[in-house]
Amino acid sequence: MGKPVNLNRYRKEKARAEKKARAETNAAKHGQTKANKTVVKLEQDRQRRDLDGHKVEE
Repeated sequence: MGKPVNLNRYRKEKARAEKKARAETNAAKHGQTKANKTVVKLEQDRQRRDLDGHKVEE
């Protein structure tokens, strides 16, 4: 006879797997994390400041 299976554990593992799959699709759909967006924005601001600092006024 086989080893008994805990159906509650199986149900919870299945729910976790579905939740993780849904999270991955949403992450792909909606783009970057907040931390990544912040880093990109700060980098763009720095580049804009550097460029403005090199402009020659006539």
